[in-house]
Amino acid sequence: MAARSCREAAMDFLARREHSRLELEQKLSKRDYPLDEIELTLAQLAEENLQSNARFAESFSIQRAENGYGDVKIRYELQQRGVDEAFIDQALSPYQGSWLDSAKIQRQKHFGTWPEDYQARAKQSRYLQRRGYDFDVIHQIFSDT
Repeated sequence: MAARSCREAAMDFLARREHSRLELEQKLSKRDYPLDEIELTLAQLAEENLQSNARFAESFSIQRAENGYGDVKIRYELQQRGVDEAFIDQALSPYQGSWLDSAKIQRQKHFGTWPEDYQARAKQSRYLQRRGYDFDVIHQIFSDT
């Protein structure tokens, strides 16, 4: 059986979900494709609009925001996947102003009851920080009481 081409492997990855250019590059290099072939394949896929970091950033941020993660964490994860700041800003822009509501929902879903003392409040704050919510958003939640 003939070995699959680099393009076929990349198309298989993209058929499952959107990938950033960096993710595809890493996955293809793990499969021992030559670096020059990987670069050529990725350039062709981008030119044909089959791979797009902007589209990846949009779909990734939608999925993460729907799962209750905050803008700080989503931004960090996109940066780790090699997405440009401009694409990240564009992908997160529809959520501006909704992070507070999202954080309130996550706090309510995870803890239910309102914190009665400083220790419980600190625990809930740390949870929201781990979920990737900005300090200002967290502070606003607990100062609205």
